[in-house]
Amino acid sequence: MTSDAAGFTGDIPQHYDQGLGPIIFAGYAADIARRTAASHPMRVLETAAGTGIVTRQLRDVLPDGAQLTATDLNPPMLDLARSKFRLGEQVSFEPADAMALPFADRSFEAVVCQFGLMFFPEKERSFAEACRVLVPGGRYLLSVWDSHRYNSFGRIAHEVAARFFPSDPPQFYSVPFSCHQIDPVKELLIAAGFGDLEIAVIRHERELPDVARFARSAVFGNPLIDQIRARGGVDPERVVDALEREYRREFGDPGRMPIQAIVFSAARR
Repeated sequence: MTSDAAGFTGDIPQHYDQGLGPIIFAGYAADIARRTAASHPMRVLETAAGTGIVTRQLRDVLPDGAQLTATDLNPPMLDLARSKFRLGEQVSFEPADAMALPFADRSFEAVVCQFGLMFFPEKERSFAEACRVLVPGGRYLLSVWDSHRYNSFGRIAHEVAARFFPSDPPQFYSVPFSCHQIDPVKELLIAAGFGDLEIAVIRHERELPDVARFARSAVFGNPLIDQIRARGGVDPERVVDALEREYRREFGDPGRMPIQAIVFSAARR
């Protein structure tokens, strides 16, 4: 995985889960969980599970006897995810690299990955691994962010951070939006052994009840904060304040913010 993906440590998981999660992740988590449950799978794997936002939704809609396995490269993210579940809820957590899954062939009937693909340095390997661990006919469901054009919160964060470091702008906010072109993802899926592709572009308009909190989480809830600290010379609070002003100007306060993602569903041939 990339250093960006491996950087969700320290207090980043809390900011990610509590500040960003309800605004930009929860609605898509409910959607992809519903799509997954539609085929009534009994063995489900989630990769890049993060803090368990999708995991919680999956467990709530899957059949009672279904076995759910949640994996992520970052143990601190999984520790937070684990805290959302009670004993006996039939969900297990395991640190794992999506490009080298520690599971036998044909172990699962569905594999789910929300907003993880963009951080995989070898995307073709991650698709091959998802295909390998699926039974024939099993479905792989994944989502990616659409471009900055349709997710202005990301574009604004990218631009604001760059103002403070014009000679070496932090690049984190280019990564999550780097897989917005549908055809390359589709071709990689087909090459990995998938067919019966379904693709949906899903737009939400989210309420922003607390713009200041969202701006803080947009800086402290991902590896952007590490990139700011590594460059030095700028108090991260200055970046938060500048981002809050731009978000308030763009969305209002309280505000409404458009976001857009692309969901792929494919079956192992």
